[in-house]
Amino acid sequence: MDLELAGRHALITGGSKGIGRAVAEAFLAEGGHVTLVARSADLLDQTRAELNADFPGKVAVRAADLSQAADREALTDEIPDVLINNAGAIRAGRLRDLSISEIEQDWALKVFGYIHLCQLFQPLMAKRGSGTMVNIIGMGGRANRASYISGAGANAALIGFTHALGAEAQGEGLRVFGINPSPTLTDRMTDMMKRRAAAELGDAGRWEEMVDPSRFPYGRPADPAEVGALAVMLSSPKVTYLNGTVIDMDGGGQWRG
Repeated sequence: MDLELAGRHALITGGSKGIGRAVAEAFLAEGGHVTLVARSADLLDQTRAELNADFPGKVAVRAADLSQAADREALTDEIPDVLINNAGAIRAGRLRDLSISEIEQDWALKVFGYIHLCQLFQPLMAKRGSGTMVNIIGMGGRANRASYISGAGANAALIGFTHALGAEAQGEGLRVFGINPSPTLTDRMTDMMKRRAAAELGDAGRWEEMVDPSRFPYGRPADPAEVGALAVMLSSPKVTYLNGTVIDMDGGGQWRG
């Protein structure tokens, strides 16, 4: 199926690795071009060089700290067809384990970062008459856990925000939707497993032994490429009636009890 994304532009935050990079790869494979945004200029340059090997001239990068309003505002000099909000990770911990400054720091990037970028691009897209905003959120907003209490609050807020913005976006010819991935085998997850393997087994190279198949649907975590493929498929003009919803991509794990 032709997803009708050839020649279209996606702005992808957190685009240098993990899910953001996977979204970029899927979008490029459909003939689009991408701008990747992340904090590290060096990592962005490395990612661009790797992607340009298969998609020459289709990848631009911009280093920015998206926890800062000024850096978010600086991105509005070009209006993408698709905005992918993906930057940000909320640290784990119970309420008593986290300082308020840690919570504020995490929310500044993910919660206010997502909200502000949508706020910035919505009127620009509306003036043009088209545009899609995609929020990569997380299952922590559905499966609320005390051990991930900041993430539960942050993700739940973004789920509600996405629903509410969708109600308005359709009247402007725009759409917005979200995806809630469950634990996904990104660099962040593998790094954590490597630390555990080093501490418990004395060998970081045995990190795969730390992944307990019984904890996951289908016996494994989600793959970033699966999340990327879903984000790109649903960004297609083929599914313009999809709006204001957030899709749980957890393999059915929330129903396993």
